[in-house]
Amino acid sequence: MDGLDVSRGKFLGDTVNENDQEPGRGPGNEAAGIAVADDALAQAEARAEENRNNYLRAVAELDNFRKRSEREIDNARKFAIERFAGELVTVGDALEAGIGAGATNPGPALLEGAKATLRQLYKAFEKAGIKIIDPAGQPFDPAWHEAMVATQSLEHPANTVLNVIQKGYSLNGRLLRPARVIVSKAPA
Repeated sequence: MDGLDVSRGKFLGDTVNENDQEPGRGPGNEAAGIAVADDALAQAEARAEENRNNYLRAVAELDNFRKRSEREIDNARKFAIERFAGELVTVGDALEAGIGAGATNPGPALLEGAKATLRQLYKAFEKAGIKIIDPAGQPFDPAWHEAMVATQSLEHPANTVLNVIQKGYSLNGRLLRPARVIVSKAPA
């Protein structure tokens, strides 16, 4: 098969006519064209890989930002007023003390005003997520109550809250201040 160019269907010894050649093809042009095409392909593949990596990085950063933002918003919503709530608790205590004093020294208008103010304060507490812990008659829970005194009692089982000295408060399920209580203990 010497002298046969199978790809073109001609013998190598045949003379080549200008019209027989394909445009852009020639003895030196074919190798240069392949090298240029290979180089362009390698550059395109490199750009595609870089773009893919940039895309994956951007997607991961966006996902992390979204998760972090959701956590921060959730915490801000729940606990942004924690310091304010701590201050309001003392106002509630003062109002309760005033009502107690008004009960011993009758002044009906003063007493009614203080009671109305306390009701408004409790509504504000409720809107802010503050719940009152008033455990009178319930079992003592050290997670929510602070025992100030333990008193012997025949009428109540041991570790029952007999009296509440100072109400406790929670903010969205988190203890703000424990209830200060008098607890029963078994007789000696």
